[in-house]
Amino acid sequence: MAPDDSTDVLIDGLVRSAFQVMGVLTRIGAEHDLSLTQLRVLGILRDRRPRMSDLAAFLGLDKSTLSGLVDRAERRGLLARGPSPEDKRAVVVMITDAGRDLVQRLHEDVRGALAPATGRLEPQQRRQLAELLEPVLTPPLVHTPRPTAQR
Repeated sequence: MAPDDSTDVLIDGLVRSAFQVMGVLTRIGAEHDLSLTQLRVLGILRDRRPRMSDLAAFLGLDKSTLSGLVDRAERRGLLARGPSPEDKRAVVVMITDAGRDLVQRLHEDVRGALAPATGRLEPQQRRQLAELLEPVLTPPLVHTPRPTAQR
């Protein structure tokens, strides 16, 4: 089945909006000495305490890369590691108060940077757009085992 014109229009709109948002996030992250991936980690950890392995899988990173990211954030006082309450062998990563404060400032910066775009919409249109985007957004962070490589 060939996609109809509405699918092409939707894809174009999603890609253009992603580029616009990524540009804002990249610029604001750089102003706070954070990479786009570090921003993603902080955003994920706002309201979760995932296991390191789950966070790595969600971000599509190997464990050593994520460990390096978390090490740097720990040195800055933004993140901490601790034992998982469910599995004492697993390590969870959590945001610190300093990390939470930074996330709040980042949120305000992003909100301000995107205000010219979001301000063109009426409040009801903003709510409607958020509702329409929900089904296409990545599902929340959950534990999903990685497939093992076939030899």
